[in-house]
Amino acid sequence: MCLLRLSNPSRRNALDHDLLAALATELRDLAADGETRCVILIGEPPAFSSGYDLASIRESHFERDAAALIAHPFQPAMEEVSRSPLPIIAAINGHCLGGGLELAVRCDIRICARGAELGMPPARLGLIYGHTGVRRFLDLIGVAWTKELFLVGNHLDAGTAERIGLVNRVVDDEEVEAEALALAAKIAANAPLAVAGNKSVIDLLAENPRLDERQEAELLALRRSCFAGEFREGMRAFREKTRPDWRAGRSDRRAVDLPL
Repeated sequence: MCLLRLSNPSRRNALDHDLLAALATELRDLAADGETRCVILIGEPPAFSSGYDLASIRESHFERDAAALIAHPFQPAMEEVSRSPLPIIAAINGHCLGGGLELAVRCDIRICARGAELGMPPARLGLIYGHTGVRRFLDLIGVAWTKELFLVGNHLDAGTAERIGLVNRVVDDEEVEAEALALAAKIAANAPLAVAGNKSVIDLLAENPRLDERQEAELLALRRSCFAGEFREGMRAFREKTRPDWRAGRSDRRAVDLPL
Protein backbone atom coordinates (compact mmCIF):
# COMPACT_ATOMS: atom_id res chain seq x y z
CA MET A 1 0.00 0.00 0.00
CA CYS A 2 1.09 3.60 -0.44
CA LEU A 3 0.23 6.60 1.73
CA LEU A 4 0.18 9.89 -0.20
CA ARG A 5 0.29 12.93 2.05
CA LEU A 6 -1.02 16.25 0.70
CA SER A 7 1.68 18.64 1.87
CA ASN A 8 1.20 22.38 1.37
CA PRO A 9 1.17 23.37 5.05
CA SER A 10 1.40 27.15 4.61
CA ARG A 11 -1.88 27.02 2.64
CA ARG A 12 -3.56 24.27 4.69
CA ASN A 13 -2.85 21.81 1.87
CA ALA A 14 -4.51 23.93 -0.81
CA LEU A 15 -4.47 22.22 -4.19
CA ASP A 16 -2.00 24.23 -6.24
CA HIS A 17 -0.39 23.35 -9.58
CA ASP A 18 2.58 21.52 -8.07
CA LEU A 19 0.53 19.40 -5.69
CA LEU A 20 -2.04 18.49 -8.34
CA ALA A 21 0.63 17.56 -10.87
CA ALA A 22 2.46 15.43 -8.30
CA LEU A 23 -0.77 13.68 -7.31
CA ALA A 24 -1.69 12.82 -10.91
CA THR A 25 1.82 11.59 -11.72
CA GLU A 26 2.10 9.49 -8.57
CA LEU A 27 -1.27 7.82 -9.12
CA ARG A 28 -0.33 6.93 -12.70
CA ASP A 29 3.01 5.51 -11.57
CA LEU A 30 1.45 3.48 -8.76
CA ALA A 31 -1.14 2.00 -11.10
CA ALA A 32 1.60 1.02 -13.56
CA ASP A 33 4.08 -0.48 -11.11
CA GLY A 34 2.10 -3.69 -10.55
CA GLU A 35 3.10 -3.68 -6.87
CA THR A 36 0.72 -1.34 -5.05
CA ARG A 37 -2.63 -2.74 -3.90
CA CYS A 38 -4.20 0.29 -2.21
CA VAL A 39 -3.59 4.05 -1.88
CA ILE A 40 -4.38 6.32 1.08
CA LEU A 41 -4.69 10.09 0.68
CA ILE A 42 -4.22 12.12 3.84
CA GLY A 43 -3.39 15.75 4.58
CA GLU A 44 -0.47 17.27 6.40
CA PRO A 45 -2.02 18.05 9.84
CA PRO A 46 -4.12 19.80 10.89
CA ALA A 47 -6.17 19.80 7.64
CA PHE A 48 -7.00 17.40 4.85
CA SER A 49 -7.26 20.20 2.26
CA SER A 50 -8.61 23.73 2.20
CA GLY A 51 -9.46 23.19 -1.48
CA TYR A 52 -8.48 24.85 -4.74
CA ASP A 53 -5.60 27.30 -4.29
CA LEU A 54 -7.51 30.56 -4.74
CA ALA A 55 -4.47 32.63 -3.75
CA SER A 56 -2.80 31.66 -7.03
CA ILE A 57 -5.52 33.41 -9.09
CA ARG A 58 -4.76 37.06 -9.82
CA GLU A 59 -7.66 39.45 -10.30
CA SER A 60 -6.37 40.37 -13.77
CA HIS A 61 -7.00 36.76 -14.82
CA PHE A 62 -10.74 36.74 -14.20
CA GLU A 63 -11.87 37.86 -17.64
CA ARG A 64 -8.75 37.63 -19.81
CA ASP A 65 -7.79 34.11 -18.72
CA ALA A 66 -11.17 32.52 -17.96
CA ALA A 67 -10.44 29.68 -20.38
CA ALA A 68 -7.08 29.06 -18.74
CA LEU A 69 -8.69 28.95 -15.31
CA ILE A 70 -11.19 26.36 -16.51
CA ALA A 71 -8.27 24.36 -17.93
CA HIS A 72 -6.44 24.41 -14.57
CA PRO A 73 -4.81 21.02 -13.76
CA PHE A 74 -7.39 20.50 -11.01
CA GLN A 75 -9.79 18.68 -13.33
CA PRO A 76 -7.23 16.30 -14.90
CA ALA A 77 -5.99 15.40 -11.42
CA MET A 78 -9.53 14.68 -10.24
CA GLU A 79 -10.11 12.46 -13.26
CA GLU A 80 -6.86 10.62 -12.51
CA VAL A 81 -8.25 9.79 -9.06
CA SER A 82 -11.57 8.61 -10.50
CA ARG A 83 -10.12 6.37 -13.19
CA SER A 84 -7.33 4.82 -11.14
CA PRO A 85 -7.72 1.02 -11.02
CA LEU A 86 -6.35 1.09 -7.48
CA PRO A 87 -8.68 1.39 -4.47
CA ILE A 88 -8.13 4.84 -2.94
CA ILE A 89 -9.02 5.71 0.65
CA ALA A 90 -9.41 9.34 1.74
CA ALA A 91 -8.26 9.71 5.34
CA ILE A 92 -9.96 13.02 6.15
CA ASN A 93 -7.83 14.03 9.11
CA GLY A 94 -9.03 17.63 9.32
CA HIS A 95 -11.08 20.30 7.57
CA CYS A 96 -11.98 19.29 4.02
CA LEU A 97 -13.37 22.08 1.86
CA GLY A 98 -14.17 22.92 -1.74
CA GLY A 99 -11.90 21.12 -4.16
CA GLY A 100 -10.46 19.16 -1.24
CA LEU A 101 -13.91 17.73 -0.60
CA GLU A 102 -14.30 16.83 -4.27
CA LEU A 103 -10.94 15.07 -4.06
CA ALA A 104 -12.22 13.03 -1.10
CA VAL A 105 -15.50 12.27 -2.89
CA ARG A 106 -13.54 11.02 -5.90
CA CYS A 107 -11.91 8.40 -3.66
CA ASP A 108 -13.52 4.99 -3.14
CA ILE A 109 -13.82 5.10 0.67
CA ARG A 110 -13.73 8.00 3.13
CA ILE A 111 -12.60 7.79 6.77
CA CYS A 112 -13.30 11.03 8.63
CA ALA A 113 -11.95 12.54 11.84
CA ARG A 114 -14.64 13.37 14.36
CA GLY A 115 -13.41 16.96 14.62
CA ALA A 116 -13.29 17.60 10.87
CA GLU A 117 -15.65 19.92 9.03
CA LEU A 118 -16.65 19.46 5.40
CA GLY A 119 -18.03 22.12 3.11
CA MET A 120 -18.49 23.56 -0.36
CA PRO A 121 -18.05 27.37 -0.47
CA PRO A 122 -18.31 28.24 -4.21
CA ALA A 123 -21.59 30.18 -3.92
CA ARG A 124 -20.05 32.32 -1.18
CA LEU A 125 -17.18 33.11 -3.57
CA GLY A 126 -19.35 33.86 -6.59
CA LEU A 127 -18.15 30.71 -8.36
CA ILE A 128 -20.23 28.23 -10.39
CA TYR A 129 -18.67 24.86 -9.68
CA GLY A 130 -17.65 22.46 -12.46
CA HIS A 131 -20.47 20.17 -13.55
CA THR A 132 -18.31 17.02 -13.46
CA GLY A 133 -17.59 17.64 -9.80
CA VAL A 134 -21.22 18.39 -8.96
CA ARG A 135 -22.22 15.10 -10.62
CA ARG A 136 -20.04 13.21 -8.12
CA PHE A 137 -21.95 14.73 -5.20
CA LEU A 138 -25.33 14.04 -6.80
CA ASP A 139 -24.40 10.39 -7.26
CA LEU A 140 -23.15 10.11 -3.68
CA ILE A 141 -25.60 12.09 -1.54
CA GLY A 142 -28.52 12.94 -3.84
CA VAL A 143 -30.11 16.19 -4.99
CA ALA A 144 -31.32 17.58 -1.66
CA TRP A 145 -28.04 17.42 0.21
CA THR A 146 -26.02 18.47 -2.84
CA LYS A 147 -28.17 21.60 -3.05
CA GLU A 148 -27.67 22.34 0.63
CA LEU A 149 -23.91 21.92 0.33
CA PHE A 150 -23.56 24.11 -2.76
CA LEU A 151 -26.32 26.70 -2.22
CA VAL A 152 -26.00 27.35 1.52
CA GLY A 153 -22.25 26.93 1.83
CA ASN A 154 -22.25 25.97 5.52
CA HIS A 155 -19.82 23.41 6.86
CA LEU A 156 -21.09 19.97 7.87
CA ASP A 157 -19.80 18.24 10.97
CA ALA A 158 -18.45 14.71 10.66
CA GLY A 159 -21.56 13.13 12.18
CA THR A 160 -23.85 14.74 9.63
CA ALA A 161 -21.47 13.80 6.82
CA GLU A 162 -21.64 10.19 7.93
CA ARG A 163 -25.43 10.25 8.27
CA ILE A 164 -25.97 11.48 4.71
CA GLY A 165 -23.41 9.10 3.21
CA LEU A 166 -20.76 11.70 2.40
CA VAL A 167 -18.23 9.68 4.44
CA ASN A 168 -18.16 5.96 5.23
CA ARG A 169 -17.25 6.19 8.88
CA VAL A 170 -16.14 8.61 11.60
CA VAL A 171 -13.35 7.89 14.08
CA ASP A 172 -11.54 9.86 16.76
CA ASP A 173 -9.14 12.43 15.31
CA GLU A 174 -6.00 10.61 16.39
CA GLU A 175 -7.19 7.31 14.90
CA VAL A 176 -7.80 8.40 11.29
CA GLU A 177 -4.48 7.33 9.82
CA ALA A 178 -4.39 4.04 11.73
CA GLU A 179 -7.96 3.24 10.70
CA ALA A 180 -7.17 3.97 7.06
CA LEU A 181 -4.03 1.82 7.19
CA ALA A 182 -5.96 -1.06 8.76
CA LEU A 183 -8.64 -0.84 6.09
CA ALA A 184 -6.01 -0.64 3.34
CA ALA A 185 -4.33 -3.73 4.75
CA LYS A 186 -7.60 -5.66 4.51
CA ILE A 187 -8.04 -4.56 0.89
CA ALA A 188 -4.41 -5.43 0.09
CA ALA A 189 -4.90 -8.93 1.52
CA ASN A 190 -7.61 -9.66 -1.05
CA ALA A 191 -7.08 -10.90 -4.60
CA PRO A 192 -5.65 -7.89 -6.50
CA LEU A 193 -7.27 -8.63 -9.86
CA ALA A 194 -10.62 -9.30 -8.19
CA VAL A 195 -10.41 -6.02 -6.26
CA ALA A 196 -9.61 -4.10 -9.45
CA GLY A 197 -12.32 -5.97 -11.35
CA ASN A 198 -15.01 -5.36 -8.76
CA LYS A 199 -14.08 -1.68 -8.59
CA SER A 200 -14.33 -1.49 -12.38
CA VAL A 201 -17.78 -3.14 -12.37
CA ILE A 202 -19.09 -0.83 -9.64
CA ASP A 203 -17.78 2.31 -11.37
CA LEU A 204 -19.18 1.29 -14.76
CA LEU A 205 -22.62 0.50 -13.30
CA ALA A 206 -22.65 3.75 -11.30
CA GLU A 207 -21.97 5.77 -14.45
CA ASN A 208 -24.18 3.69 -16.77
CA PRO A 209 -27.39 2.38 -15.16
CA ARG A 210 -28.34 0.86 -18.54
CA LEU A 211 -25.52 -1.08 -20.19
CA ASP A 212 -25.30 -1.58 -23.92
CA GLU A 213 -24.41 -4.95 -25.46
CA ARG A 214 -20.70 -4.13 -25.68
CA GLN A 215 -20.53 -3.13 -22.02
CA GLU A 216 -22.45 -6.26 -20.98
CA ALA A 217 -20.00 -8.41 -22.98
CA GLU A 218 -17.01 -6.65 -21.40
CA LEU A 219 -18.32 -7.28 -17.87
CA LEU A 220 -19.04 -10.93 -18.64
CA ALA A 221 -15.52 -11.36 -20.05
CA LEU A 222 -14.07 -9.64 -17.00
CA ARG A 223 -15.95 -11.98 -14.66
CA ARG A 224 -14.99 -15.02 -16.73
CA SER A 225 -11.31 -14.11 -16.42
CA CYS A 226 -11.22 -14.74 -12.66
CA PHE A 227 -12.14 -18.43 -12.97
CA ALA A 228 -8.82 -19.40 -14.54
CA GLY A 229 -6.71 -17.55 -11.98
CA GLU A 230 -7.44 -15.96 -8.64
CA PHE A 231 -10.72 -17.74 -7.98
CA ARG A 232 -8.94 -21.08 -8.36
CA GLU A 233 -6.35 -20.04 -5.76
CA GLY A 234 -9.08 -18.67 -3.49
CA MET A 235 -10.99 -21.96 -3.62
CA ARG A 236 -7.80 -23.93 -2.96
CA ALA A 237 -7.13 -21.87 0.15
CA PHE A 238 -10.77 -22.20 1.24
CA ARG A 239 -10.68 -26.01 0.95
CA GLU A 240 -7.31 -26.31 2.67
CA LYS A 241 -8.15 -23.69 5.29
CA THR A 242 -5.00 -21.69 4.49
CA ARG A 243 -4.38 -18.14 3.37
CA PRO A 244 -4.48 -17.63 -0.39
CA ASP A 245 -1.10 -16.86 -1.91
CA TRP A 246 -1.94 -13.96 -4.22
CA ARG A 247 1.59 -12.56 -4.34
CA ALA A 248 4.00 -14.34 -2.07
CA GLY A 249 6.59 -12.48 -0.03
CA ARG A 250 5.76 -8.97 -1.13
CA SER A 251 5.56 -5.88 1.06
CA ASP A 252 4.44 -2.68 -0.66
CA ARG A 253 3.82 -0.18 2.13
CA ARG A 254 5.42 3.21 1.57
CA ALA A 255 4.68 6.88 2.10
CA VAL A 256 5.06 9.82 -0.27
CA ASP A 257 4.65 13.51 0.49
CA LEU A 258 2.97 15.60 -2.24
CA PRO A 259 4.21 17.68 -3.89
CA LEU A 260 7.45 15.73 -4.36
